[in-house]
Amino acid sequence: MQLPVRRFVSEVQSVMPHLLLTTASVLVFMAASQTVYALDSDRDQPVHIEADHAIYNQQKGTTVYTGNVIITQGTLRLQADNILLNLDAKNSIKDATATGKPAKFQQKINPDKGVAYGEGDQVFYDAKSSQITLTGNAKITQDGSSFHGNTLRYGMTQGDIEGNGNTQQRVEMVIPPSATRSSSSVKSK
Repeated sequence: MQLPVRRFVSEVQSVMPHLLLTTASVLVFMAASQTVYALDSDRDQPVHIEADHAIYNQQKGTTVYTGNVIITQGTLRLQADNILLNLDAKNSIKDATATGKPAKFQQKINPDKGVAYGEGDQVFYDAKSSQITLTGNAKITQDGSSFHGNTLRYGMTQGDIEGNGNTQQRVEMVIPPSATRSSSSVKSK
């Protein structure tokens, strides 16, 4: 069953009213993420690729990298056992499929926020839509918050996240207590 993160939040709110404060924190976090944008400088940086082995097929416009593959561009980093790059007619990256145990990515989307880290059995990067899709034991963490699910989609432009579960793994979100909450407001028993 596919379950978007926002729908999950509203279901949690209706099923467990005592989690209203946590749910409100989630909504504030998600609303804040809608106003966050990827660092503009990332797109202007050169793409660096390292691997143990590479095969380029000019006719197909593909390159297959194997063995501890690392691709970086600005704050974006993709690391996996194997990466297949599809290139467009101008030899720019159209998309990349990374596989590993796990395949990983990271990106800083805003100078004021921490780095977003993600991993999964497969990481698919779509350059045109600026979206990363993680599948198989997918996880994304940033600033103490974490998202887990079978499939997670991460919008690299705004930092939005959509999660889908299945019969073996539901979508799970963990939001840390507010940093503005003071220790003096917690009463001891």
